[in-house]
Amino acid sequence: MDHKFTSVLVIFFGVVAAVFSQCAEAQTVHVVGDSIGWTVPTVGASAYQTWAASKQFVVGDILSFNFVTNAHDVLQVPKESYDSCSSSNPIGDTITTGPVNLTLSTTGAHYYICSLGRHCLSGQKLSVIVSSSPGGVPPTSTSSPPSTPTPPATPSPTSGTPADCAPTPASSPTPTRGTMSPPDSSSSGVFANLFISLLSIAMGFLF
Repeated sequence: MDHKFTSVLVIFFGVVAAVFSQCAEAQTVHVVGDSIGWTVPTVGASAYQTWAASKQFVVGDILSFNFVTNAHDVLQVPKESYDSCSSSNPIGDTITTGPVNLTLSTTGAHYYICSLGRHCLSGQKLSVIVSSSPGGVPPTSTSSPPSTPTPPATPSPTSGTPADCAPTPASSPTPTRGTMSPPDSSSSGVFANLFISLLSIAMGFLF
């Protein structure tokens, strides 16, 4: 009986370790701007919007801002402050030490700017739309079309991100700020079902 109990404990902790390993692998690190990093873009003011349009952002993913300490900063702001490049009504503190990793913990739109000088006005600003699961349609703030008959409108580039554009994780930067969030609920459900199935098999050894 003791031998069977020990076997069940070994299987139990093995499954727990596997679940946590899968959770960690489910997160994607997005290096903001890829090779250009977080700086005043020289390739045009829309550089970061072009970068974000090719990515898919999911709850639990990480934004990695690579910049030289005190040369730039990262500040999360509401949409109004993002549009006007204002540091008023900030969401959290200004981060001046780079590089920094920020975990996307909620769905919806997230807005970031560099608050130094005219950096934001020159294009150092980023907005991302975060969905709850891979392939999910992120929430949008666009209003519904008018009821009068009109020709079909061209889809907005921010209305959703194709599932087949999932980014390849870049090399892991030095972790600094930001806390790790658990993966989305759908991934947790898959792991929970796997865990319950394996635990049931293990319990069978006891009887």
